[in-house]
Amino acid sequence: MKKCHFVYLACTAAVVGTSLGAAPASAGHPTHVVHAGQSIQKAVDAAAPGDTVLVTPGIYRESVTVTTPGLTLRGVGRGVVIRPAADKAADMAADRAADACAAGGNGICVVGTPDHKVEDVTLASLTVTGFTRSGVYATATDGLTVRGVTAVQNGVWGIAQEASTRGVFRGNTARDNGDAGLFLANTINAEQGATDTGGTLVERNRLEGNRIGVTVRRLRNLTVAENHVTGNCAGVFIVGDENKPRAGAVTVAENRVVRNNKSCPKTARLDALQGSGIVLTGTESTLITRNTIRDNAGKSPLSGGIVLFKSFVGTASERNRISDNRLSGNSPADLVDQETARTNTFEANSCQVSRPAGLC
Repeated sequence: MKKCHFVYLACTAAVVGTSLGAAPASAGHPTHVVHAGQSIQKAVDAAAPGDTVLVTPGIYRESVTVTTPGLTLRGVGRGVVIRPAADKAADMAADRAADACAAGGNGICVVGTPDHKVEDVTLASLTVTGFTRSGVYATATDGLTVRGVTAVQNGVWGIAQEASTRGVFRGNTARDNGDAGLFLANTINAEQGATDTGGTLVERNRLEGNRIGVTVRRLRNLTVAENHVTGNCAGVFIVGDENKPRAGAVTVAENRVVRNNKSCPKTARLDALQGSGIVLTGTESTLITRNTIRDNAGKSPLSGGIVLFKSFVGTASERNRISDNRLSGNSPADLVDQETARTNTFEANSCQVSRPAGLC
């Protein structure tokens, strides 16, 4: 492998930054430029807080772990492609920092600890594909931004985050991943109450061909807005359980959720999926509003336009509001309420068929 070199871009080097499609580095914060054949991980390891690692077009066969706060890892577009290493043993021997990320089957990992969250990392403008687990995986972060990332054909999640706050996921494409295109959770491997995300935003992403477009699991204080969700087995899942604090206080607004009719088989945790638009289960105080939801059709117990699904652990969905949505062509119905709780409200929705009748 060629030795990675680093270039400092000050104001006098603005022409170089412009030619690469990037702004010049600010005083005191170098930009480390990585070319095809060089190691992204080595540039990340050499960077200090506030630095930028700029990756030029090419195929990079490695996993990358970011633990430096304030770091920006940015490509110059979809032509920057990160794939699994052709020689995994050589890749892991080359840099121990990426071992856990690579061994876990992930592409890019942003990793903090419960006591020291990694803050203000940005990932932007690149493609991550072909990893056995996640294209992007983040844990114990605060203020992570993921924008313009394309996560395609990864084994589990396209872009995933747990145990984190104040994230922004904007303008990404997650396509043909094994589970959720975007997966956000309190914690993946433990039972505990919902995490207050501090206003995490999932906005203007394109999510298609996944098992589920967006999964929000055991979280509070989060917004899912203006996303285009199509061709998945299910569009949007908001999931809670019996732990406290309860999951909820989520806003799902102005999304386009259309033809999520791919068929996915039953798993140990979930019934077969097909034709689910937006599903709520075990949540409270969530607002579903001003969404366009049409032509989601299937014969799964979770099929329908907007579905309040009875929790697998018996936790009622309560005090949720479904209002001002535009629904059509969903089957078995545009609105489906399987809950026994009577504190959920359906108001001013444009729809034709509901179960039970009278919700439109």
